[in-house]
Amino acid sequence: MTARIRVLVLRTSGILLCALGVLHLAVTPVIARLVLGAALSTAVDWLTPPMLLNHVVVGILLLPLGVLTIYAAPHVAPWAKVVTRTVALAVATLPLALLWLMGTRYFGAVPFQVATGIVWVASLTLLAAAFWPSAREGPRG
Repeated sequence: MTARIRVLVLRTSGILLCALGVLHLAVTPVIARLVLGAALSTAVDWLTPPMLLNHVVVGILLLPLGVLTIYAAPHVAPWAKVVTRTVALAVATLPLALLWLMGTRYFGAVPFQVATGIVWVASLTLLAAAFWPSAREGPRG
């Protein structure tokens, strides 16, 4: 992978992570309304706060992951490799965790399909760009 392609892939993946964070925050009120309409009123009071907390925290944390990936993309310093590889490994766990913990029952919802697609693309491209050796590095990176 050339340095130019690596930077492009990392920046694009960082943008995808930021978009996923925005999407996560944007659908938070929608999910709160779904819980309100689908659960008993006693359950709504119990389920809504942790769900909102989870969605807001994850959405907010995706934003700096994306920004750090975009920022580190053009750099070849060791710190940039650590940043991009750490983000790549963290994001790569997300699609597998989604399937393992949630199964496929939520895939009827378009926002869930979009978010899952973004996570898959971001995880695969991040892994390739973060760990593919450049011509200068040789096979060990």
